[in-house]
Amino acid sequence: MQPSDVKARLEAQIEGCDFHIQGEGCNFQVIAVGEVFEGLSPVKRQQLIYGALAEEIASGALHAVSIKTYTPAQWQGAPENTGA
Repeated sequence: MQPSDVKARLEAQIEGCDFHIQGEGCNFQVIAVGEVFEGLSPVKRQQLIYGALAEEIASGALHAVSIKTYTPAQWQGAPENTGA
């Protein structure tokens, strides 16, 4: 899989989020930013992302996924946000 494949899958499953994907092969880092995370616990946020990628994980196309989630307000102060 390519980062663009992971991004397209997430965008199709979760509306109103910006996704920043890095990685290659079957190992990816996902940063997701969206209002959808407002009020959700860290576990619920992770479950939302894992749920959107369930098919790829089950098939083995994705083996390792690290996930960071932010609301837009949290993203403003996040170390990964380089202003891009």
